[in-house]
Amino acid sequence: MQPIHIPREWHDDDLLTFDQFCDLVQIPSRTVRDWRRRGIGPTWARFEGCGRLYITAAEVRRFVSAVAPGRSA
Repeated sequence: MQPIHIPREWHDDDLLTFDQFCDLVQIPSRTVRDWRRRGIGPTWARFEGCGRLYITAAEVRRFVSAVAPGRSA
């Protein structure tokens, strides 16, 4: 597997969509949806009135370092 590269210029409060997260960490969206259903995995946010799920860059960094130490760049 290739390392997960999280750009250093991303601010902790930058937002990624659900699909962007799945692409970044190279995990099928079906798996991430199952994590959400089971209450495991990263913490997601949804804006009121918007159906999309978002994750902050800080949460992506936390998640990657927790599950795959040494894979982030």
